[in-house]
Amino acid sequence: MRTRASRLSGDFVTRLAEARIGATFNQYAGSELRRRRLREHLEARAEARFVLVGEAAGYRGARVSGVAFTSERQLSGTGPAEATATIVHRVLAELGVAEEVVLWNVVPTHPGTETSNRRPTRAEIAAARPFLDEIVRGREAIAVGRIAAAVLGCDYVRHPSHGGAAAFAEGLRRRLAA
Repeated sequence: MRTRASRLSGDFVTRLAEARIGATFNQYAGSELRRRRLREHLEARAEARFVLVGEAAGYRGARVSGVAFTSERQLSGTGPAEATATIVHRVLAELGVAEEVVLWNVVPTHPGTETSNRRPTRAEIAAARPFLDEIVRGREAIAVGRIAAAVLGCDYVRHPSHGGAAAFAEGLRRRLAA
């Protein structure tokens, strides 16, 4: 019997790296470093009960680092920082669950440019859905923001950007305690 770790590590990451998700930038396609980081993240959290699901890879976050809600600076100490990533990791650490929550996005690739984000299209969301379904299977999904909630069909916690850090922290605390 295959474990969740074996199902989602190599084969999953390879399929994601080969995927065309609309007009998004696939940061895994040309980067062994990003693929390795994603594999390590998924393997380390193979038995995680929760998956925190955002909208899409951000230009200062997963587009560069390879891991949702994570900036390059958090992984290597250099490169761009990203406010949402900083808040998410701080709150997860404060709650003592940083290693127990898978970080993911509805669209794991980056819609936008090297210096900007855009909302993913419906077609991009649909194209990315098999990856989301596979990550969420067997876990409790926690939607971060309204787009993730609409796709997942569940309630959401406030996105931490634009003054939402305290509401995000409280919403996540409540969801993890339930």
